[in-house]
Amino acid sequence: MRITFILLLLAGFIQPIKAQTNNGDHLWTADNGNGTYKNPLLWGDWPDPDVIRVGNEFYMVSTSMHYVPGCPILKSKDLVNWELAAYAVQRYDEDPRYNLEGGEMYLRGSWAATIRYHNGLFYVGFCTPNWGKEKGHFSMCTAKDITGPWKRTIFPEYLYDPGLFFDDNGKVYVVHGQGQLYVTELSANALSVISSPKLIWDKSIPVPAGSTATGSGYGMEGSHVYKINGYYYITCPAGGTQGWQMCLRSKSIYGPYESKVIAQDESSYPGNGLHQGGMVQIQDGSWWFIIMQDRGAIGRVPNLVPVVWKDGWPMLGKDGNGKGVVVYTKPNVGRKYSVKVPATTDEFSNGKLGLQWQWNHNPDNKKWSLKERTGYMRLHACYAKKLPFARNTLTQRVQGPASVGTVEMELEGLKDGDIAGFGIFQSPYAFIAVRKEENRNCLMMINNGKVIDSIADFKPQKIWIRAAATHIKFLASFSYSIDGEKFIPFGDQLKMALGYAWTANRFAMFCFNTHKESLGGYADFNWFRFKGEN
Repeated sequence: MRITFILLLLAGFIQPIKAQTNNGDHLWTADNGNGTYKNPLLWGDWPDPDVIRVGNEFYMVSTSMHYVPGCPILKSKDLVNWELAAYAVQRYDEDPRYNLEGGEMYLRGSWAATIRYHNGLFYVGFCTPNWGKEKGHFSMCTAKDITGPWKRTIFPEYLYDPGLFFDDNGKVYVVHGQGQLYVTELSANALSVISSPKLIWDKSIPVPAGSTATGSGYGMEGSHVYKINGYYYITCPAGGTQGWQMCLRSKSIYGPYESKVIAQDESSYPGNGLHQGGMVQIQDGSWWFIIMQDRGAIGRVPNLVPVVWKDGWPMLGKDGNGKGVVVYTKPNVGRKYSVKVPATTDEFSNGKLGLQWQWNHNPDNKKWSLKERTGYMRLHACYAKKLPFARNTLTQRVQGPASVGTVEMELEGLKDGDIAGFGIFQSPYAFIAVRKEENRNCLMMINNGKVIDSIADFKPQKIWIRAAATHIKFLASFSYSIDGEKFIPFGDQLKMALGYAWTANRFAMFCFNTHKESLGGYADFNWFRFKGEN
């Protein structure tokens, strides 16, 4: 029996979507247009932010784990309006499991990146954890220009949640660790370790009053390092999702350090505290902090908070009260700039994949093309038994408070065993797809591997598929159209979750073959169009 449903709060979205531009139409925008901004800066998954200023440009780096390309870098002129600039890593070649060969590498890749600029070079460092007997490692990526090319150096050492720091005496350090914090000295070019790690902090942090976190104390992680007025400052989160932001300071990089809570606020998303990020000084001398907040299956979102110096401590909040801001005056960078947002919609018309896209694990570049058919993304079927092991699954972030993605897909190229479609990917996942068997097409709605609804002998050779997601109860709904105008709800709702921990849900288009890779055909996607809510 076909289950039909319409989420009332998304009713306004279940309409034909006109071609979108990437200039902020229908997207969450932090800039209020009146000299103020609102948080979050980006209501999507941009976790573990670190930020720098180079001249009049700001750059922010974020975690992307197993998605490729990795280590996304955004740019801004005013700390409020951001757009994608580049990725520090194009692919991961150190393990065949990044190709979904002999296993998978979910949650591994780039974690908690640090970004700095020194002597004409950009540096992005990140850790790659592993589990069991496998050892994690640390990577340093360098480039003369933010757009690349980037060169990656893999260290044998494992420096967890690194904070890179170039001292004014020519020394280079990374502060790293979880619970116990260490300082490790690097070579002058920051491309190798030259000292053993030295322990600088191993004390538990008591839970601040008013926090929903439980327990007697927490360790710190996510370090970022600054030297200001003769003090070394290390900012660190503690407390996880319910967390808060700490700061350590000392006259020596090796300590001893004193500590202070500089931010503790769960009010803007109850139960989820502001924690983990980096701070930056702008042109007028003031300091600002970009700090993340967990928002469940939609992702970990960055917030911009002013910094007020009190008794030599960088206290967050408009009065240095340790609280975030919902609406606040934009940073004074000397002039006004236009609204910018990271790209979403893609017409696949310029022969180059937009920066908004990331593949689930390394793609097989012989199996996708924007040139075989001009104006289309052609995905050739790779062999897989189910979606989590299908290479060349192309993704981008769902966004809050609500967002809708729609694709137009043509089916003439499918062969027996092919499954091609569109939906929302995480664990669990759900999608609408067409499966070809015995020279017939079947329309299916799959929710976490289970067929919820199907239409046998589906005749159309073109289909429009839509997925709609909301942060309210983290529900997603799915519909299809055979004319591009009338959309028919199909299947059931996905309760979005985080089975692949700390990695938010994503829109995903795919084509894979369940029989044998050599038998597969292809699907042509004419466009992906995004509609959000501001």
